[in-house]
Amino acid sequence: MTGFDLSAKRELNNGFGNALSTAVELAVTPAVLALAGWQLDHWFGTAPIFLIALFVFTFCYVAWKQYVMYTSKMHQQHQELFGRDQDRSEP
Repeated sequence: MTGFDLSAKRELNNGFGNALSTAVELAVTPAVLALAGWQLDHWFGTAPIFLIALFVFTFCYVAWKQYVMYTSKMHQQHQELFGRDQDRSEP
């Protein structure tokens, strides 16, 4: 019986799961709040002010959150690859 190294496959599957969860978060969260904004507009009898405002606010927040998480992860990867000596700025 031969052994297989499944770590590469595991990493690929984890990457797919992370990408799928990010895509769902980017699509579903603003849509849910836009639906809530549509309901608020319906109750108050306003134009689609709440719908647009909640959608834009939520989409910007989720995009900002993903950006911050991505830059943090890339900084961590950089530190693991190149060490902490690269962080020091030269006088």
